[in-house]
Amino acid sequence: MSNHQYFKFSNAVVFAPLFAVLSIWTVYWVELAQKLNFNAYGIYPQTISGLKGIVLSPFIHGSLEHLYNNTIPLAVLLAALFYFYNKIAWKVVMLGVVLSGLITWGIGRPSYHIGASGLIYVLASFIFFKGAFLKHYRLVALSLVVVFVYGSLLWYIFPVKEGISWEGHLGGFLTGLLLAIFISAKVPLPKKFDWEKEDFKEEEDPFLRQFDQEGNFVELQPPVEDDSDNYDSLQVRYFFKKDDNSEEK
Repeated sequence: MSNHQYFKFSNAVVFAPLFAVLSIWTVYWVELAQKLNFNAYGIYPQTISGLKGIVLSPFIHGSLEHLYNNTIPLAVLLAALFYFYNKIAWKVVMLGVVLSGLITWGIGRPSYHIGASGLIYVLASFIFFKGAFLKHYRLVALSLVVVFVYGSLLWYIFPVKEGISWEGHLGGFLTGLLLAIFISAKVPLPKKFDWEKEDFKEEEDPFLRQFDQEGNFVELQPPVEDDSDNYDSLQVRYFFKKDDNSEEK
């Protein structure tokens, strides 16, 4: 069976989320320790200099609360992506960062857009729509979990709250949908039992042979070998052990 026919736990399931979380927390720690502000490295829409933020903005956060709110969703969704879609996970992450960043750069307000929330929306959107498109029961279940846990995120693709880059969220949501449509993914084939196979023969099945045509249990007795011909040649030998403590007389 080829590798694409089953979900596979790989090192990336652990190390990709771990690397992402350590990266964003390290950048924030450097800002605090060195008394720096990296906001100017975020996405500034419709400017050439603002293009650098497409790659850099996911690592930059404006506050500890901002950083904390992005840490858990980023770790959980990256782990899910690399476990269920390990063959295309890096492609989804790379294209997701670039495409969502470009959309933010194109439609955003004249302000610095920072944070990993754009990538989080890419992951949530991709996992949901891809699972629905593939109609694999485990992936559909994963999609429902994403909706249940992160469904409230949908509101933030609209300008409902001050200080939040809804443009980045919308860009991530649309990017995840596009990637789910255009990136093909191989999923595990459903397991077939012996009785589901076309060449299955009831009379040769060891389990079904225990029942008659009316469904009654029939005890199968193993064949008994006839060793009667060997009785004449049976020999019995006795061995006596001498007691060393006994005295000879």
